[in-house]
Amino acid sequence: MGYDAAGFVAGVRALGAAPHGARKKRFSALNGRTTRRGNYAVSQRRRNLIEEVVGGTKDGGLRKLPHRGKAKACAMFIFACAAYNLVRSRTLLAEPPPG
Repeated sequence: MGYDAAGFVAGVRALGAAPHGARKKRFSALNGRTTRRGNYAVSQRRRNLIEEVVGGTKDGGLRKLPHRGKAKACAMFIFACAAYNLVRSRTLLAEPPPG
């Protein structure tokens, strides 16, 4: 079941919240009432940022953990996040080109 399924959307609305899942191109359960609003667009941009982090940590060694146990898995996660932060800081701290 996806986040753009009729059952999920109805359940979220029954809880009094707005569903902000990615909208399918065809046969979407999300109607214009939800996708028209500005906060839906912001939500989709933030979702893309989070997907970048998840992809970066997978490249950092979290695709398949070589270790067993919760403590070692947590250590690997922290290490992968730290490595991703170092890569991102290089981009964020770079000086803009003159002119």
